Amino acid sequence: MIDRHLRLWFDGLAVSVLLLYGLLAWSSASGQGGATLDPVLAAARERGTLRVAVDVGFRPFADAVGGELVGYDIDLARAVAARMGLHAEFVPTGFDALYDALTSGRADLIASALPYAPEQGFRARFSSVYFDGGQVLVVPADAPISGSADLAQRRVGVALGSDGDALARRMRRDGATFTLLSTYDEPAQALTDLRAGHLDAVITDNLAALTAVQAAPGLRIAVALTSEPLVLALPRPAFQLEAAVNQALAELRAEDFFGTLNRTWLR
Repeated sequence: MIDRHLRLWFDGLAVSVLLLYGLLAWSSASGQGGATLDPVLAAARERGTLRVAVDVGFRPFADAVGGELVGYDIDLARAVAARMGLHAEFVPTGFDALYDALTSGRADLIASALPYAPEQGFRARFSSVYFDGGQVLVVPADAPISGSADLAQRRVGVALGSDGDALARRMRRDGATFTLLSTYDEPAQALTDLRAGHLDAVITDNLAALTAVQAAPGLRIAVALTSEPLVLALPRPAFQLEAAVNQALAELRAEDFFGTLNRTWLR
């Protein structure tokens, strides 16, 4: 009889624990009827603002014009915050101090052309990728070039000392037979020569490539050669905020918001 009562007591305790866990999970997911498990999101909702750390001056992602912040990341941060019913409050921060802004509690989000850095995972969470700044191959729109294998005996331009220059030299060391022209100071100069017919291809970062392709007809991005994903970063405790940010990014992507950003800022 005692054993039976003990079993009933333990069964009741187990049910109570499960019900409590379910209630906490529901409160966490809904953000209503109880304390959230994400203190960062809870504080943001209480303030009505999402504090966004940004390194001002890195065009076209963030810049100050007439005392106002403008740029790709500025528009993106405002759109993400709006999806959560919040107002974006920008916290100007030097690039080297961006992660410190999260750990010190001064910011809830970094939106500053930030490369994905898994080694920073001990103090930050990362959103899904919203832009890839890796190296790409740019060619004339009508060129029969679809990848690096089609570059044999062709003239390829790069900006001297750039990541594209380093990549092109590695490709040649690995056996590629294209002629490398690295006399350009800026990617834009190589892209101008490409458009003029003095080159067959240019290796440059995706940002410069998109800007060139949108600026004038006649060029296209043939293939991505490397990847440098840019992400938004959040404090480690902000797991609910991370989910909300990723949901906002997915919705914006489905609505071609990033196409609008490209057309607005990459020109």
